[in-house]
Amino acid sequence: MSDTIYQFDAVLNNGENINFKDYQDKVLLIVNTASKCGFTPQYEGLQSLYKQFKSQGLEVLGFPCDQFGHQEPGTDAEVQEFCSLNFNVNFPLFRKIEVNGSNAAPVYQYLKEAAPGVMGSKTVKWNFTKFLVNKQGKVTKRYASTTKPAEMLQDIEKLLAE
Repeated sequence: MSDTIYQFDAVLNNGENINFKDYQDKVLLIVNTASKCGFTPQYEGLQSLYKQFKSQGLEVLGFPCDQFGHQEPGTDAEVQEFCSLNFNVNFPLFRKIEVNGSNAAPVYQYLKEAAPGVMGSKTVKWNFTKFLVNKQGKVTKRYASTTKPAEMLQDIEKLLAE
């Protein structure tokens, strides 16, 4: 259990604490997000995946982050409102976190260690880096910011079928 995502918890943007054990037997797509980024339109694709596969066990988890070009300057409430109004997002959005550095959220320290980036990099390079976690809580893949949500369809369907 200690080598899975289930050892962590995080706080939703409404203040509710979520233990990742609540997501056991689900496939997780975890994304660091930002409202003022060139990749922000990916919210639409993420919401589409969530809508299409939630009933089959997919959870999309958004972690707003302001570490890249100050592209998530708003409060947690403003981020939620922006995502709801502009992209009809209803997947869970968490409180703003840091994904790199000494104040990186523990769940992101785990994700980066479990699925290093290009050339073994242990940092998140930009907004909308995505991590796919299987039903057993293990990270199976990391995707770059440039990877559109629709491009992950096969990987998600494969994990949902396992």
